[in-house]
Amino acid sequence: MPVYSLASYSENSVNMNICTYVTPVSMSPKLYAIGIYENTQTLLNIENSDFAVLQLLHISQSYLIKRLGQTSGKTYNKQQYLEKKNELEKWMDFQVLRNTSARFLLQKIDHLATGDHTVYIFKVDKSAAYNKDYLHLNILRDKKIIRA
Repeated sequence: MPVYSLASYSENSVNMNICTYVTPVSMSPKLYAIGIYENTQTLLNIENSDFAVLQLLHISQSYLIKRLGQTSGKTYNKQQYLEKKNELEKWMDFQVLRNTSARFLLQKIDHLATGDHTVYIFKVDKSAAYNKDYLHLNILRDKKIIRA
């Protein structure tokens, strides 16, 4: 399974997380369903914004998993961390990660609270693919970043 990061935005900042549940659900229009964990900065940002950027991570970005996926944006400034690492750039007027395998500018269209995640349905407004060397779960397992 591919590994994604969702960039979500508040007034002047960006937060990024690692998405466990990402599924394309329609080809025309192109729609994605993304599960966003409850009580997170990402959920708060998504609730208050119409747009987000889904990023398919490159294999070289495995070192970001612990910081983006196992650290809360409510207590840790991920934007500041990424700026210090020179990992951010602008795309479609949004702050995004450099060197991803692909990006999707998403427009929020609906949501449904489900258990410990809220599922959001997003329409893809723009997309860009850069290379086929995307990060996937087997790489994270091999590097012992995740167990399952």
